[in-house]
Amino acid sequence: MRRMKPSPQARPQLQPVRRAHAPAGLTAAQMGERQREISVSEFFTKNRHLLGFDSPRKALLTCVKEAVDNALDACEEAGILPEVDIKVEVVPPAGEPAPPPTQATRFRITVVDYGPGIVREQIPRIFAKLLYGSKFHRLRMSRGQQGIGISAAGMYGQLTTGKPVQIISRTGEKTPAHYFEVQINTKTNEPRILEKKQIEWENHRGTQVTIEIEGRYQKGRASIDEYVELTAIANPHVKLVYATPEGETKIYPRTFHELPVPPREIKPHPYGIEFGILLKMLHDTKSRWLSGFLSSDFSRVSPRVAGEICKTSELSPKMKPRSIVGHDAEKLYKAIQATKIMAPPTNCISPIGEKAILTGLYKQIKGDFYTAVTRPPAVYRGNPFIIEAALAYGKGPQEGVEAQKTAPLAEGEQGEKETELARVIRYANRVPLLYQQSACATFQAALETSWRNYGISQSKGALPAGPMVVFVHMASVWVPFTSESKEAIADYDEIRKEIKLALQECGRRLGVFLSRKERAKSEFHRRNVFELYIEEVAEACKRLKGGRLAAEKLKSRLCKIAMKRTGGEKTDELLGGKGAPEGLPDSIIVTAEGVEGDVLVEPPVESHPVEVQVPAEKPEKAVRKTKAAKKAPERKR
Repeated sequence: MRRMKPSPQARPQLQPVRRAHAPAGLTAAQMGERQREISVSEFFTKNRHLLGFDSPRKALLTCVKEAVDNALDACEEAGILPEVDIKVEVVPPAGEPAPPPTQATRFRITVVDYGPGIVREQIPRIFAKLLYGSKFHRLRMSRGQQGIGISAAGMYGQLTTGKPVQIISRTGEKTPAHYFEVQINTKTNEPRILEKKQIEWENHRGTQVTIEIEGRYQKGRASIDEYVELTAIANPHVKLVYATPEGETKIYPRTFHELPVPPREIKPHPYGIEFGILLKMLHDTKSRWLSGFLSSDFSRVSPRVAGEICKTSELSPKMKPRSIVGHDAEKLYKAIQATKIMAPPTNCISPIGEKAILTGLYKQIKGDFYTAVTRPPAVYRGNPFIIEAALAYGKGPQEGVEAQKTAPLAEGEQGEKETELARVIRYANRVPLLYQQSACATFQAALETSWRNYGISQSKGALPAGPMVVFVHMASVWVPFTSESKEAIADYDEIRKEIKLALQECGRRLGVFLSRKERAKSEFHRRNVFELYIEEVAEACKRLKGGRLAAEKLKSRLCKIAMKRTGGEKTDELLGGKGAPEGLPDSIIVTAEGVEGDVLVEPPVESHPVEVQVPAEKPEKAVRKTKAAKKAPERKR
C-alpha cells in the first residue's frame, strides 16, 4: 500500500529561532588591540620549570650551580686558579627561631670567588637581565652558554621572596668595591637598581653574590652536597669551601695546580650552519667579495676551498655577498655541503685529561681500580667535541676489618654485591648533570654497552651490577642540551658513538684487571694446596731414607718449583700490590699495601685565606710511583 505524501499546506511551517542576548563577535580591530609584545622575562616567569626551578629542592641546587659556574668561568678566563666559597644558610621566619635545615623553606645563598671581578657598569645587566652575556656568540668551550642562569636565579628569588640580588664586586686592590641591589623588570627585561654604593670589602679582588629564595634542603642524590663533590672530581684545579645549612664546613682542596689549557674562539664551520644562518651571514658580512666572505667568515675554508665552492655553485668569486639571494643562495648552500672541508679546529676545547680525572676520582671515590680515557676529537653538526670516560671499581681495601666467612649460596641465590648497580655521573663542559638521567645520551650509551664482555654481570636493559662508578664528560663549543635547564645531552648518533667507544676502552682495561685478579687468586690457591702436600712429601721421603735426608732443603726446592708453576712473583705482585699496572695505561690500582700507577701527590690542607693569594709561579706537578702511599686517604662513594 502506497503512502500518500502530505500536501504543502499540511506541512508545519518552521519559524526561525531567535536567541536572546546573543554575544557579538570581536572585530579584527578589537582583537588587534589585545596583541602585545611578550618580554623574555615575562615568559620565563610563567615557565620557570624550563630553567630548572620546577621544585623547591631543585631550585636551591640550580641557584648554587649557576653562581658557581659563573665564578669558575670568570677565574679560568682571567688565568686565575679558582677558589670559591659556597654558603647556604637557613633564613628564619620573622621573630621565630631558625627551624632545622630539612624543615626550613627559605634559604640565603652566598657564593664568593676571588677572580677578576666585574666592572661597575656591567653588574646590573649581568645579574638582572635575561639573555645577556658574553658566551652566546663565541664558539669556545665554557660552562655558561645562553646568559640566562644567574639572572634567572635572581628572578626566582624575586618571585618567591621579593628580595633583590645583592652583589659585591671589586676588580683590584686599588679600586673600590661596589655594592648593588638589583631586580628584574619583567615587563621590559631590564634591570631595576634598588641600591648602589661603594663599600669597604676585605677581599682585594673578586665577586660575592647573595640570593634569598624559597627552597628545600635534603641530602643524598641530586643535592647541593653531591653537586659540590662532583664538581671537585671534574675540576681538581679548583679549591671549594662549602658551608652547609647544618653549620658544617667541607673543604675540597686543590689537587691539580695547573689551569686547564685556555680554549680559543673559532669561527663557525660551514657544515654547522643552516640555510637561514647563511643568508644572515651573507647580509651581515663586511667582506666585499664572495670568495673573501667564505675564507674570512668560516673556519677551515682556505682561498683554494673558497674557489672550489664558487666553481661548484657556478657563482662568481667577485659577487657581492649581499646580492646572493633566492636560487643563488640555495646553490651556494648545496655547494658548501658537497665540498670536502677539513674538520673544525679543536683548540676551542679544553678537556680535563686522564691524569686530572684520575686524581679527582681517586680523591673523592673509594675503589680498587681507576682508569680514564680521552677520545680523539669528533664533530657533530660542524661543532667539535671530545668525550672523556673513566671508571672507579671496587670498594677499596678494608683496613682493620677481618674477612667474614659466609655460607655458600644455594642455586639461584644472589650475593649482596650483585644487587648493587653501577652509578653513572655525567658532565658537560665540567659541569655535573644531576637530573633527567634517563633522557641523556650519556646514560643511554652506558646502558647499551655490553659490560658482560668485560667480566661484569649485567641484566638486559639495565646498568651493570657491582661496586662501580661510570664517569662520562662531554666537552664542546656548544653542548646540545635537551632543554634550557641544561640537565641532559641530546641523543646525536655521533655523540652516542663516541661515548660508547670510550666506555668500551675503559671496560677492556677493567676486564684485564679483573681477569688478572681472578687468575692470580686461582694460582695462589693452587700454591697453597701444593704447600700442604710438600710438607707431607718431605716427611715421607725422610722416613724412606731412614732419617738421612735433609727435609728442609727438599721443602725449599719443592716450594720454589710450586711458586714457579703458579705464576711466580707475578702472582704475588697482582695480589700484594707490588709493581705498576703493566699494560693498563692511565690507570690506578689500590691495595692494602699501596697504590700502583701514577698518582698526584696531595698537597697539605691549606687554611682558608681571607684574601686571595695568587702564586707567582705554578708549583710543578709531583708524581708518586709504586708504593708511594701506605694508606689510601678517606674517600666517599
